[in-house]
Formats: sequence, C-alpha cells, structure tokens
Amino acid sequence: MHRLIERARAAMREIAGASQERVDELVTALAWSLYRPDNARAMAELAVATTGIGNVADKVAKNQRKTFGALRDLMRVRTVGVIETDAARGLVKYGKPVGVVAAITPSTNPTATPVNKTMMAVKGANAIIIAPSPAGWPATEAAVNTMRGALRRAGAPPDLVQILPQPVTRESTAELMRRADLVVATGSRNNIRSAYSSGTPCIGVGAGNVPVIIDSSADLDDAAAKICASKTFDNGTSCSSENALIILERVYDDAIDALQRAGGYLASAGDKRNIRAGLWVDGKLNRELVATDAAVFAARVGLGAAAAGARFFMVEEAGFDPDSPFADEKLSLAVSVYRAGDFDHAAALAAGLLQVRGRGHSCGIHTRNREHPARLAQTLDVVRVLVNQAHAFGNGGSFDNALNFTLSMGCGTWGGNSISENLNYRHFINITHLVETIAEDKPGEADLFGAHWAKYGHS
Repeated sequence: MHRLIERARAAMREIAGASQERVDELVTALAWSLYRPDNARAMAELAVATTGIGNVADKVAKNQRKTFGALRDLMRVRTVGVIETDAARGLVKYGKPVGVVAAITPSTNPTATPVNKTMMAVKGANAIIIAPSPAGWPATEAAVNTMRGALRRAGAPPDLVQILPQPVTRESTAELMRRADLVVATGSRNNIRSAYSSGTPCIGVGAGNVPVIIDSSADLDDAAAKICASKTFDNGTSCSSENALIILERVYDDAIDALQRAGGYLASAGDKRNIRAGLWVDGKLNRELVATDAAVFAARVGLGAAAAGARFFMVEEAGFDPDSPFADEKLSLAVSVYRAGDFDHAAALAAGLLQVRGRGHSCGIHTRNREHPARLAQTLDVVRVLVNQAHAFGNGGSFDNALNFTLSMGCGTWGGNSISENLNYRHFINITHLVETIAEDKPGEADLFGAHWAKYGHS
C-alpha cells in the first residue's frame, strides 16, 4: 500500500504546476479511453461477463453517455491556477489538488464509475487509486489499464491512476482509505460507513429507492414510456431507477394500461408471492435475480407464459407497509405500485418509502401541474426532484437538465452524506483565497437592528 501511495504522489509531482490546458488534455485522453466505441463495448462485455449484472448494450451506452457528459462539464470549468477573480470584492481564488484520492467503486458500474471519478480527480491535478468491489475487479482493472495507456500516450505519468491489487479485501481497502488524502465512496451501505469511519476526509453517497408519482394531470403514455426506458436500463442496476410508482386514483386504471402498453407486466396475487419468495432470500436480495434480463427474471420466479415478452414487472401494494420488502430497493426489473387518493396522499406515500430507504436521494413526478413538483421539493427530504423525466437518465445529469453528469449522487445529511448535490469537480480541489482590502462595507446599527427594535424595542 505504501508503494501505491508513493507512486501516486510522485505522479502528482510530475504534473504539479500544469496549466489548465494541459490538465484538460489529460482529462480528454482519459475520457476517450472509455468513450472510444471499441473500448466502450469491450469494457461493457467484460463487466457483464465478470459480474453477471446488467446487459451489454446499456453498459455501452452508460460508458459513453456518462463519459461524454462528464467531459462536457469538466471542459467548461477552471480548476488549477487562478480559477476566479472578483476585483470588486478584492478576491482571487486559486485551485489546488486535494491529494491522493481513494475511490471506492461498485460492481454495478465497474468501468463507468472508475473512469468518471478519475476524470474528476485528474481535473484537479490529483492522483487516484481505485478500490473496486472484488466482483468488479477484472473489468475495473481493464478500465484502469486503458486509462494508464491513454495517459502514457499523452506524455503523462500513468500512476495518476492505479488500482488496488487482488485480492481486494476490507483490510486492504481500509488501509488505502487511511493513507489517502480524500476518500470518495460509491457502493454499499457498509462501504460508505467504512469510508466515513476511516479518519480521512470523505465524500460518500446514499442508497437509492426512488418513488415516482404519476399525477392526475400527467401525459400517461409519455410517463409510461419514460418509466419503462428508465426502469429497464441496464436491468434496473441504477440507484436512480424507479423502485415505486405512486399513481393518483383518478388515473390509476388508465396509467396501468399505459404502463402495460409500454412493456410492463401486472403481477397477479400469485405472481406477487412468487416474486417475493424469489427476489429475497433470508431478508436479502437474491443475487441470482439482481439485474437479470426480463425473461430470466420471469422464468426464475415462475411467472409463466403470461409474462413472456414483458420488459418489467409491476407489483401492486394494497397500502404502505414499511416492513414489506416491496417498500425497499429492488435492484431488478420489479417495481412496486401504490394507489393514492389525492396528491397529499401521494406525497405522504413517497415520504414513507424514503424513510424505508433512500432518504435524501431523489424522487420524480410526471405531471402538468407546476405546483405539485414545488410542493415535493419543499416538503420531501431529497436532494433531487425530477419532473417529467426518465429518472435513471436524468438524475445523474442529462443534456436537457442542469445537474452535473456523475455516477455518484450525494444525499445530504438525510442520507448520511457530506454533500447534497451530484459529485463533481468541486469536490476534488482545494481553494486558496487571495484577499485584498476593499472600501469598508459596514452598515449602521439601525440598518441591521431597526426592524427588530421597531417590533420588540431595545430591551
């Protein structure tokens, strides 16, 4: 471990003082290493082959879309040298590295997440060491080796990105976190807890369990198409995939019809029992069903011929039960469905589901009513409220919304996190403030206390 850290620090010394143009050149090289079509496909195939999670076509899309979007964001900002000048306030800001970053990455995204974090780290002139999940190690190693080759071709030290060698254990990951300057953790709840207890400054992200409301004013076919596209993407591996649909009573039957036309299968009472028995084993998600193809899922839980050709599976809940496993995250093509009497009931159901899991993460709504999304934003403990969007595509940044492209979503203190935004370049730089004197900016006492005195007096 000592050797990995020393190599990382040596690589940082080699690029110390690099211009913004040079840093951007390296970030672009890293992005191209995964975005390049042949590499994007090869990495996707390896990820599915080694982890058994998701599907190749969607992982290709994720490798390219997330990388391209992140590169767009990163090319628009300054991170080294003078990054901001405010002459009126006598303030100049200088961006500087945070140091060696330890990046904990999950098996669900063993190539896209490591590349995404490496781009952000190198944008701040940092080095990064990836600690992947054991299942994802072969695919992550391939991605790291590809990035190292890209850096080498660009004349930069390849040790700006390294990987924790096999076997990746809790002990080796914990040692890496202790020795690094910053930990950025994406993955299981245990990984996040370990990261925050490492003693090193840490950025962690929270669990997803996204509830999405179909409002009475929604365009039902549009909502159904977006929900299907989002829920089925990479077989439901995204933490931003819909886990529960909350449908207003007034449009419930029509919404179910629209969802069925889009590819959803409405489970019978018997199907629901089969799904529950198959998807959870001893209270934990069954790895044999997590992120499997629809046909495989249907066959393994015994849904029968009626479910043939379905793209995702809807399980109706008679009411909200926090102890029901269907109220929790499912990491599969199953989605719970709740009936809401009115919008207040729908918002309460969303809040209850988020208390089970996913508090701080996000929720969505399909609606033509401009007030309802605002009410969700005002009342729910979530960082993101998405309106009329395919949730898995929009939550981690999109070309038609203002969120930063990322694969790591901060959930604020609600989710036990230190950030309440999408992980982005700002989290990978330190800032030095050069401060000059300016004309005195000191109001009088009456300016600040006048209203208080008028209402409560001077006593």
